Amino acid sequence: MQPKLHLRLTLNGEPAEPSCAPYKTLLEVLREDLGLTGTKHGCELGECGACAVLVDGEPQLSCLVLALECEGKAIETIEGMGSGGTGKGAALHPLQEAFADLGAAQCGYCTPGILLTAKALLENEPQPSRDRIKEAISGNLCRCTGYQQIFEAIEEAARRMRDESPR
Repeated sequence: MQPKLHLRLTLNGEPAEPSCAPYKTLLEVLREDLGLTGTKHGCELGECGACAVLVDGEPQLSCLVLALECEGKAIETIEGMGSGGTGKGAALHPLQEAFADLGAAQCGYCTPGILLTAKALLENEPQPSRDRIKEAISGNLCRCTGYQQIFEAIEEAARRMRDESPR
């Protein structure tokens, strides 16, 4: 039997100490060991972006990162993106609101990875150009919505985050 590693990390703003096999990816630990299923299994080759999470504020493809590489790091998943948790009274992040308002999701499978990637972009660049948005999410594939609504939702969220547009 393979020995388990005991990791210490910050997960969605809270301390977490999962135990896992040393060969497990961050994606596997999030979904299978911690029950955070918002991060999606996609290609498992780093090509689709469905598994994107933030590691120390930067987008990372969790299917390509061993969980043990995250020791001491801050991990943010889609479950931690809004404020106030997931229960009644929880607040959505402006990106989540804009995606809902503008129909930027259809099946939604790619949406968590796109939202987190866009969040990292807007935290570093509050007023990105359309070309910069395209570049930032170029590793996130969507098969059903089309990118026009996604680009528009990211632009709208950026305006909302700068308080330039009413909700």
